[in-house]
Amino acid sequence: MDYQALLEQVAADTAPLTGSGTPAEYIPALASVDPRQFGMAIADLDGNVHGVGDWRTPFSAQSITKVFSLALALAEGGDSLWERVGREPSGNPFNSLVQLEYESGIPRNPFINAGALVVTDRLQTLTGDASSELLRFLREESGNPDIGFDAEVAASEAEHGDRNAAVAHFMASYGNLDNPVPALLDHYFWQCSIELSCGDLALAARFLARHGLRADGSRLLTRSEAKQINAVMLTCGTYDAAGEFAYRVGLPGKSGVGGGIVAVVPGLCTLAVWSPGLDAQGNSVQGVAALDRFTTLTGLSVF
Repeated sequence: MDYQALLEQVAADTAPLTGSGTPAEYIPALASVDPRQFGMAIADLDGNVHGVGDWRTPFSAQSITKVFSLALALAEGGDSLWERVGREPSGNPFNSLVQLEYESGIPRNPFINAGALVVTDRLQTLTGDASSELLRFLREESGNPDIGFDAEVAASEAEHGDRNAAVAHFMASYGNLDNPVPALLDHYFWQCSIELSCGDLALAARFLARHGLRADGSRLLTRSEAKQINAVMLTCGTYDAAGEFAYRVGLPGKSGVGGGIVAVVPGLCTLAVWSPGLDAQGNSVQGVAALDRFTTLTGLSVF
């Protein structure tokens, strides 16, 4: 398959959507990002990368990092994690508190904010430094030692993080957190602030296409664990629009309000797309369209 020609076709076909949507306004450091940017990259199983547009431009990963934290928590601590967080779609916004009270402080899935806080809490207990462990992993898997935190974004997240603090304290009241809430929030905000490019992201996520194998050939996850993460990405990875994403794209995917999306074709490749303009659910308008176009042109999906 000629990936470069395919990416150029996808970029051309979705070009009319460039600039559509609105950057995340509730995080001031993201609200000022130029929405007219678009990049897309594909990494195959051997680490060959092809890209188009702004695919080398770093952007704020935001919730996409939840995939990698989940993988590390499972790798370090096993499936006991699932006793503290569910695997079902929430049907509510990513920062909702509604279901926590009905379900005794157990979040629906690891990709809404409540669930991601539980995963970060578990990773913090296992490693002693959750955010740094995540950053180290992303640098190693992407081969880019320059991936880093964005202090301005982290500070902006913390300044406007009252809802996340409320969620964390609520779960702590049910005994579902091990670490002090302020320390947990600090690691969570730094985690969300990580900047990387589409090329970096596609490379870093290859272990999900390689059935749990890292870039160096060592095993991070069992085949079953990699399958589980891909499954939860498909059903819960794009906020409360996961059904629409599965319908249009048909691949496991995880989006972030920085405008990025990572998607996995198990056994073949990983894709990363970035365009800052978001729809009402918080997913990149052109990014979703580009992945939709990719699967339409190639016939590649999990269905």
